[in-house]
Amino acid sequence: MRKKDAPPRWDRGMQQRLARGEAAALGELYDRFASLVHGLAHRVLGDEHAADTVTRDVFALVWQHPDAYDPRQGPLRSWLAALTNRLAVERLRTTGTAALARGGPGTAEDLERKVRHASVAARADYIVQSMPAPLRAALELAYFQRRDYRQTAADLGVTDEEARRRLRLGLQLLATAHDAGGPGAPPGIGGAA
Repeated sequence: MRKKDAPPRWDRGMQQRLARGEAAALGELYDRFASLVHGLAHRVLGDEHAADTVTRDVFALVWQHPDAYDPRQGPLRSWLAALTNRLAVERLRTTGTAALARGGPGTAEDLERKVRHASVAARADYIVQSMPAPLRAALELAYFQRRDYRQTAADLGVTDEEARRRLRLGLQLLATAHDAGGPGAPPGIGGAA
């Protein structure tokens, strides 16, 4: 297992390139993570245009504040996901509050429930996308194809015990979606969610 103080080489190199102001680095980062950022933003906001705006804002903040990411704190992917979630939740809260001020439907409590639900759903999406492929495959078979652990084991070509282990680990990871302020939450950018 990798030590926390030894970040992945790509993440460390990308942070250094961004800090030097390499525009090509921003393009590479965008190519690699734009679909993740946009998908998470869309999951929170439920609106394509708003997700586009948050995606643009995330990469603009990374470009303007490249030192905000510390590779020793975790993977760049996790940091970007946390930043995206924070900005999307802020936008959801801001637009919801403005709608309430204009006399829109609902209450402040309804808005906070919506914000919490959207945040947990986005975190669960991220967890599923980032979990190891064997765990994700087991969960997808069990959930989407309604397979039990024996059928999952047969489909994956593993033992029953291995299928149970993969399902258990995958579900344990998903259970963390309810934790507030996921791992690698970026301090100092975007304010508190």
